[in-house]
This record gives sequence, C-alpha cells and structure tokens, in this order.
Amino acid sequence: MNKPCTVEEHLERVLSGVRPLTPVATPLLDALGLVCAEDVVAAISLPSFDNSAMDGYAVRRSDVVGASAESPVSLPVVGDIGAGQATIRSLEPGTAAKIMTGAPIPEGADAVVPYEWTDRGVTEVRIDEAPEAGQHVRPAGDDVSAGDQLVAEGTVLGPRRIGLLASVGRATVMARPRPRVVILSTGSELRDPGEELGHDSIYDGNSYLLAAAVLRAGAEPVRVGIVRDEPGAFLQTLEAHLDGADLVVTSGGVSQGDYDVVKEALLREGVWFGPVAMQPGKPQGFGLVGAAKVPIVTLPGNSVSAYISFEMFVLPAIRTLMGMSPVSRPLLDARLTRGMTSPEGRRQFMRGQVGYDAQGRYVVPVGGPGSHLIGALAVANALIVVPEDAIALGQGDRVQVLVLDGEF
Repeated sequence: MNKPCTVEEHLERVLSGVRPLTPVATPLLDALGLVCAEDVVAAISLPSFDNSAMDGYAVRRSDVVGASAESPVSLPVVGDIGAGQATIRSLEPGTAAKIMTGAPIPEGADAVVPYEWTDRGVTEVRIDEAPEAGQHVRPAGDDVSAGDQLVAEGTVLGPRRIGLLASVGRATVMARPRPRVVILSTGSELRDPGEELGHDSIYDGNSYLLAAAVLRAGAEPVRVGIVRDEPGAFLQTLEAHLDGADLVVTSGGVSQGDYDVVKEALLREGVWFGPVAMQPGKPQGFGLVGAAKVPIVTLPGNSVSAYISFEMFVLPAIRTLMGMSPVSRPLLDARLTRGMTSPEGRRQFMRGQVGYDAQGRYVVPVGGPGSHLIGALAVANALIVVPEDAIALGQGDRVQVLVLDGEF
C-alpha cells in the first residue's frame, strides 16, 4: 500500500501535466468568461465625434447668450439632426438645428439647448434659457482616447469588457479557449436518469454532477456517460473521445476493489494511482494518455468524493488550461457553530453552510462525513477544511472554509 501523499502533492502532480491552451481569435460573445490573451488598445476614440447629450437644439452660444424667460431669443430652425441621420454638417450664425441625443454636433455649434428650455418650435424656436459653452455636448474622446489600453492581457472578459470591445469596433479578441473536458462514469450498476432501475442498479448522478461543475468553471463538458466494468470497453470508449479533448475526468474504478476497471486499464498506460491524505476522496489517479498526452484525472465513485476531488484537483486544472489565476478557491476564515470530529492524519472536507451575522462569517456543518451523502452536499454552500492534525473542533472555534460556486 502506497503511503498517502498530501493534497498539495497530488495537486502539484496534476498541475505539472497541464499547460494553458494556445490563444485563438474568438468572437466577442464566445469570449465571455475567457481570459484575454492580448493587450487591447483602442483604435478609435469614444465618443468618436462630438455629439449631443440631450434632445434639443444645436446652437452657437453667442447667438443665445442673453436668453431668458423674460427676454427669450428666437432662431430659425434649419432642419433636424438625428443619430445616424446627420444631414446637416455645419450651422450658420443666427440659426439653430433640432438635434437628437447621440447625434453629431454640426460644425460651428458649441452648445445644445434642451427641449425643456424652448417652445419646441419646428420652423422657428423660442429659447428661454442660455446654455454654457459646451453644455450638453459630449466631446470626442471624453470616455476613451484612441491608443488607450482597454484590456490588459490576463483579464477575464466579463459583460462590461465585451461591451467596451464592441464599442471600439472589435469583432474578435485573442483569448484562451474553453477546455473540452471529457467525462466518463464507470460502473455496470449505473443507469441513465429516466431509465428503470433494477434491484441492484443506481442512477448515474456523477457524470451530471461533474459536467455541471465543468460548465460552471467555464469549460465545455463532453458527457460520455456510463462505461461498464470491463477494462477493454473502458479503453475503447476513452480512445474514441481523446481526439480534441483537453482533459479527461473519470469517476469510479480507482480503489482496491475487484472491479476497479479504470485503475486496471490505465496502470498499463503509466497513469499514477494512489491514496491522498484526505476525506472524502482518498483514492486518486492522474496521468497523460493517448498519442497527444491528454491529461486524465481519475476520481472516486462516491458522489461527494467525486465532487470534492473535482474542487481540489480538476477545477485548478481547468483554470490552468484557461490561463486563470488563482487556480484554487481562496481559504476564508469562519466561526464554527457546533463541534465536530475529524480523523487524524487526513484533511477532512466537511460540508457546511456559510452565513453572516453581527460577529462576522460563520459556518454550520451539514450532514455527516459519509462520501455518499449527496443530499447534504446539495444544500451546502461551502467546504469546512479541517487540517490533518485536528481531531476535534468545538463550537466557536475558527476554521477555514472554501465557499463554493462564487467567482474568484
């Protein structure tokens, strides 16, 4: 029996086998959530021309400087300027042009009189209040100047960055692509949801759990589904899905049982298998398979073990492939609301619910330590991380937690 390695040692093993994916030119909406792989510089200014901030009348301020309700100024209206329909390019002295928000300011005009300060005349307008020079005018480059850096390499592209890139005319951006993650569940006892169960069969929740976690991480899941407990069938299915895969994740078949087909099939391929000093999730495996040396992470079959192992090892691998940093969720401090025990020599990941009160962040343990308790996992929003040397924790003790699902 191999001596258990630490969580950090196995994570290092996994990360040593993955590299950030090569950037590609990506359409803007497809780049949402991806890491930008270039410094993006504005090719144009925003606004790109002086434009109106109000619906009203473009004027020369010198023509209306003394306007007031008691002494209004009237000007002939020479036409309309609509956004995208700018037929009037210049404004002669002593005239006004009706103008819409966003429309370009004609040459010669230096202010906009809002509708509210006028009688909204069509051929002639009465102006009851004088604007300041430049009032209600958005000058070119007021927001962004041509040559400004808009996005730095390494930035995760969110909706606001996508909108900015589109606003300066970028249709694509260099980004690291979404990893294609192949997911296989092993077990002759497994059935797809919707099928009828036999007396000794169970539904395959793992492939859905892992595929959803892959999707939430920003990658592209390829849920192959169920593979029966036969090494040849497993290898055949694996080989059929390696083309184009960036990462393979399996669940089940990695322990010491007679039907642990993943271990039996992949040992001959040079994949490492062994125990990790953690609970749940002790049996783990990692290696590179196929001609393209695709990284494969093999997880235990119990649902809670599979999910926690995903958080510890697969999520960091996905984030590394995507060029994201940090690769692992941050550890946060919390107050334990009730006591709990933990096995010595193993890092326990207990499920919990994090909340906040007047004293700060607290965590309530959820369910027990069993690796099959997916009901408790489903209502948890955090993992309580109990170190290897702790065997008992009391109410009010400070613990570290991994808050699940949120961005980091």
